[in-house]
Parts: sequence; C-alpha cells; structure tokens
Amino acid sequence: MAEPRVNALGQPIGPPLETELPRPRPERVTLEGRYCTLRPLASEDGPGLWDAFSEDKTGADWTYLPHGPFAAEADFQAFIDGAAESEDPLFFTVLMAGKPAGHATLLRIDAAQGVVEVGFIHFSPLMQRTPASTEAMFLLMAHVFDDLGYRRYEWKCDALNAPSRRSAERLGFTYEGTFRQATSYKGRNRDTAWFSILNNEWPAMKARFERWLDPANFGADGNQKSRL
Repeated sequence: MAEPRVNALGQPIGPPLETELPRPRPERVTLEGRYCTLRPLASEDGPGLWDAFSEDKTGADWTYLPHGPFAAEADFQAFIDGAAESEDPLFFTVLMAGKPAGHATLLRIDAAQGVVEVGFIHFSPLMQRTPASTEAMFLLMAHVFDDLGYRRYEWKCDALNAPSRRSAERLGFTYEGTFRQATSYKGRNRDTAWFSILNNEWPAMKARFERWLDPANFGADGNQKSRL
C-alpha cells in the first residue's frame, strides 16, 4: 500500500478527489445485455414476476428480503405497484427472453458523494446460476461507473446470508466489515455485512466480466469454461 500524502503540518491525508461532484442521480433507463435486459419496474410486470418467483417452491428466496413472502398475488401486486413508483430504491425488472425473471434496485443514492448501493436483489429460480444473473449485476455496475461516474458501489446484506456474501465476493466486491444490529426486519435483529467496489477498481473488473460473459466462455451444455 502506498504511503499516504502528508499535509504542511505533517499529518497524513487522503488522496486527491479526482471525481467531479455531485454526480447525476440514476434515472429510469433500460440496460440491454446479451443474456438479459433491465428495464424500469412497472406495475404490469407484477403477474410475470409472481409466476417467476412462484418457481421457488420452498420460499427460501424470501428469507433475507425485507418484504414477503406474499400469501396472495393481490398482495404481491400491491408491493409491485408501490415499488414501481419508488425513486429510492429505484427498481429494475430483469427480463430473460422478454419475460420478467427477477428484480434489483439502486438505493441509498448519494449523488452528492457519488455513492450508491445495489440491493433488493430477487432473482427467481429461472435466473439463478445462469449467465443472466451475472450479467444483470454487470449491467448495473457499468451504468453506475461508466454512465454516471460514481466513486463507490456498495453491497450490504444480512451477515447470516451466506449465499449473498458468496455472490458479493464472486462479483469482486471487497468485504469491509460487519455492523452489529445495524437494523431489524421481520421481527429480528440484523447484523449487516458491508462490501464495496471503487471506481479505480472498475476498469480491471469490467474487463474480467466481459471475458466471462463472452459466448466463447460457455460450452454447448451452457456451462462456463473459466470462472469469473
């Protein structure tokens, strides 16, 4: 690690800010990929998402989400209607072959500092362990860093959510620590694990994603040839 800069008083100080602030706020845009498309969540996505999430027969995918599971489709639709109007979190529907298969958001949007978090990630069994699930995350990262010029991209999850922690690490996030009893949901305390990617780390990570997502990296059986 490089030695920190020192000011005229001999005190260590951080590196100079190279990002012009504030940054633009994320807007409702469509992000096109090879394996999936992200578009702004709309009320009409409700039935398709209900069907996709219903592929989870155990309900395990709802455990670490702050909302759900929903006993009736009407209750789920009410949630979608509200989410479609939200500015923060800003919801995106993930489409596979033109059909809703999951959603994700940008949230805790701090345009003044160029910091944003990805969250409310709910990928149905139709998306899980497919190139689309990785590409959806890549598309959001590329939008945040390349289009909006943000400095920091965060991932936070219940510290007990092992699949989410593994996903963050696989995608290249750096673990920063755990905030004890940082919040509560569903009648229980939550320790929150923090992860991040910084803008100066993004160019190398972007190249790695592009290599992994290349069709040449997948065999005829659809399995990856090299790991991310």
